[in-house]
Amino acid sequence: MQTLVESPLEKALMNVFLQQKSKVKELRTESSGNRIERLKQLRNWIHSNRSQIHEAMYSDFKKHPVEVDGIEIFHVLSEIKTAISNLELWASPKKIDAPITMLGTKSYIQYEPRGVCLILAPWNYPFSLCAGPLVSALAAGNSVILKPSEFTPHVSSVLKRMVEEVFDAAVVSIFEGDAEVSQKLLKLPFDHIFFTGSPSVGKLVMKAAAENLASVTLELGGKSPSIITDSASLKDAAQRTAVAKFVNNGQTCVAPDYVLVDEKIVDRFTTLLTDQIKNLFTENNTSFAQSEHYCRIINDKHFVRLNELLNETLEQGARVLFGGEIDRSTRFMHPTILTKVPHSSRIMSEEIFGPILPVIVYNNLDEAIAFVNARPKPLALYIFSGRKKEQERILRETSAGGVCINDCGIHFLHHNLPFGGVNNSGMGKSHGHYGFLAFSNEKPVLKQRRGLTTIRAFYPPYTARSKKIMEWFLRLF
Repeated sequence: MQTLVESPLEKALMNVFLQQKSKVKELRTESSGNRIERLKQLRNWIHSNRSQIHEAMYSDFKKHPVEVDGIEIFHVLSEIKTAISNLELWASPKKIDAPITMLGTKSYIQYEPRGVCLILAPWNYPFSLCAGPLVSALAAGNSVILKPSEFTPHVSSVLKRMVEEVFDAAVVSIFEGDAEVSQKLLKLPFDHIFFTGSPSVGKLVMKAAAENLASVTLELGGKSPSIITDSASLKDAAQRTAVAKFVNNGQTCVAPDYVLVDEKIVDRFTTLLTDQIKNLFTENNTSFAQSEHYCRIINDKHFVRLNELLNETLEQGARVLFGGEIDRSTRFMHPTILTKVPHSSRIMSEEIFGPILPVIVYNNLDEAIAFVNARPKPLALYIFSGRKKEQERILRETSAGGVCINDCGIHFLHHNLPFGGVNNSGMGKSHGHYGFLAFSNEKPVLKQRRGLTTIRAFYPPYTARSKKIMEWFLRLF
């Protein structure tokens, strides 16, 4: 641990870190009831301050309050409810049966908090992806330092007020600021780091964690594909694709990044898709630019990146099937569907993270599966198919952090399922019980009886008798 600090920021970070390092000794021994009480206080604050969360989200994204309730707030309250209802069970020692070589012993797993944890939250769902992991960390008995994104200043301000009004700083603290704050935090010897963001930044977080041998949970992105076969219910596929892709203006880690559509149904699917986008995000003949149901790109930098990506793809031969209009002054980008996208284009190699959806036509399922497998493993994979054999084949022959069959994205809101990526799209799982485990050390405990034990057969000296006993043991396995 560094003993010298060079700036007021480093001094402030170190002071809070040391407070929390001391506090975790107490947190380790407290009852589940204390943890539950903290979660109840957090729940009550969220209910009491919903309108402030709505206002902050609108200021940062122009996001409709019902969308904020349905995705941001619902997710966090669901996590809290699940943790409160199950924490006594989760935290209780889990009995483990003994193998024949350990007859007479008693074994169990004891769950203990990892210690001082760092949560680095992203900007795309700034409330839920900060407060959600916080719920899991508190349920497991840790102290936490939060670092929200500087790109959503209004939501960050609400989060700061929430933390300061609900928690003692030795249990939960928050530091706002830019990348410099994150870099300074990553130099501290945290016990666990939970990061949500891009694979490129995830590599930097993992490298920093390695310096202190801190464990990590990395929830990263990637190009999540959707495979739509000729046996799919096309209306369902179109509606559910439209919602998952264009909610939050495409700035969703589990949004379908591109769709692979069977050539036999591509025209019908794209027609239904454009109809569904209009039905979902506009009403009473309003334009998308006027719609209160369609939010905005987060900032100018991200807007410029998306616009350059779109123009570059069009220059390479892609065609706009729907949308394409922009207004830089308001960071408005119309939902856009592209066809004839070159497979070698940049838009097919980096995560789009915006309201642009390439439609790729395939001739047979072999081709679609090969297309997915030629790219890094995605955070999510979506399968729209009415044939069980097709579904099972795609599941068997591809790899992804999570899969939805005949829907998109909703597995994120299922608090009894583990959520996370694989390889390029992340490591470790979160949500519900899996979030509790991510922030816990599963400590094995074995109690041996007195006197003669079966394990004595493994002791030296190694006589002819011990050789016979060992041969008998080996035949059992």
